[in-house]
Amino acid sequence: MSVLIIENLNKSFGSVNVTNNVSLSVDEGECHALIGPNGAGKTTLIHQISGVLSPDSGHVRFDGHDVTHLPVWQRVQAGLSRTFQITSIIPSFSVLENVALAVQAKQGSSLRFFKPARDEKALNDAAMQAISDIGLADRADMAAQDLSHGERRLLELGIALAGRPKFLLLDEPMAGLGRAESETLIGILDTLRRDIPMLLVEHDMDAIFRLADVVSVLVDGVVVARGTPDEVRQDPAARAAYLGDSAA
Repeated sequence: MSVLIIENLNKSFGSVNVTNNVSLSVDEGECHALIGPNGAGKTTLIHQISGVLSPDSGHVRFDGHDVTHLPVWQRVQAGLSRTFQITSIIPSFSVLENVALAVQAKQGSSLRFFKPARDEKALNDAAMQAISDIGLADRADMAAQDLSHGERRLLELGIALAGRPKFLLLDEPMAGLGRAESETLIGILDTLRRDIPMLLVEHDMDAIFRLADVVSVLVDGVVVARGTPDEVRQDPAARAAYLGDSAA
């Protein structure tokens, strides 16, 4: 059963059609990867799915409901969560506080922002579960600004996991990571994907081919190829547009 269905999404800025009749679906227990060159429209598509941008036409269906015109916060409360290319953590807050505040917001209680989150057991427990899932339990009381870059990327994922989402939109989670840090994150995502379906936008081809069940190739706003990683690796259109000879 498909958790996320994108139907003929179109978005233009002036005369530039950034997404052109883009359709795709993500099933339960599936990691669907979206790859393509810079400027292909990947982040614009993620923005339309998450509600940051409204499509000019087309539909976004999530968990059996048309969410095309819902604001971001309603999609979040419905269980659609995302990470960003640039981390959105609060540097002076601890790891636990960052995640607990995300739990608050996703429960619709963000007006209690400055009520000490660590004093609320339910919030604390939910936050600690997310922190444990990303392997930062021993950093719970550390200020986010004191984390390494790789740990901050993990914290960003922890914030996305706050409140146990039904779906993850991952926008270049490997950006800026070294090989060891990437291996850690790949292992975490590989475990999470068994329970949480995800749409993964990423330039790290090793991560893509290890995690993805399905890969779509987006070029100039158009899906030019789709299939399993092995199928896409051999697809002439995908090779010509993005993968090149290195995919062999």
